Amino acid sequence: MQSQAPTPFSKGSRKKILIANDDGIFSPGIKALALALAEVGEVIVVAPDVEQSAVGHGITIRRPLRFRHTASAGFGEIAAYRVDGTPADCVVLGVHLLGTPDVVVSGINIGPNMGHDLTHSGTVAAAIEGLALGVPSLAFSQVSSEGGEYGFGPGAAYAARLVQHVLDTGLPPRTLLNVNFPAGELLGARATRLSDHRYEDSLLRRQDPEGKDYYWVAGTIRAEDVGDDTDNGAVLAGYASVTPVRLELTASDLLKSLAVGLPNTVELGTVAG
Repeated sequence: MQSQAPTPFSKGSRKKILIANDDGIFSPGIKALALALAEVGEVIVVAPDVEQSAVGHGITIRRPLRFRHTASAGFGEIAAYRVDGTPADCVVLGVHLLGTPDVVVSGINIGPNMGHDLTHSGTVAAAIEGLALGVPSLAFSQVSSEGGEYGFGPGAAYAARLVQHVLDTGLPPRTLLNVNFPAGELLGARATRLSDHRYEDSLLRRQDPEGKDYYWVAGTIRAEDVGDDTDNGAVLAGYASVTPVRLELTASDLLKSLAVGLPNTVELGTVAG
């Protein structure tokens, strides 16, 4: 039986919002975010069919991808599609199949994405992919309580206000907003810089029932930089951290000094001979 073609964004005047995540389409975080943003504009959800945490900015190129409408994820009237791929895949398919949105929003992630976490975060990768496609993008993440519970309501409500602000004022080129919410009461928001929040990896060796070794990568959170102007410091104080992240990887300040010491082609040829 032939599958139904995706229904693109409407031609209406409402702002168009594409929502993705890395926790999967059935995550309560993305549901809370989608329902809150439905008050801001026309929302379509495109999310992985299973959890894709910590996959980074991977793109699937060695196999086909499936793009299926999902009515069972609890989004009500909001159109929702699941993809058997990465968060970045979801944004690529969403933009090409549904039309270019006015903003790409990722989250709300189960767990924080601060500091060095951004290098492997699938949540942030979805926003990066939106940015690469020329769309203003934001990523949202939520810290749990000490008991491991997540309350997405306050963060989702603030996300709606911030997304509206971005739709009204825009973002600088090659810049996304990475937002983290504290556990419990949300006291306000701070503009922050990235901290040194990171996971220090450890490798556990175990054996399967046949006596063969396998390995499990574990990690312990390390975060010494908790200044008031950092993402980690703001969240610990009960504030949402709003961090502008610019995708400019070139170390421009080193170009001149690097050029002075580079071997030229003649020297390379001499060495090769």
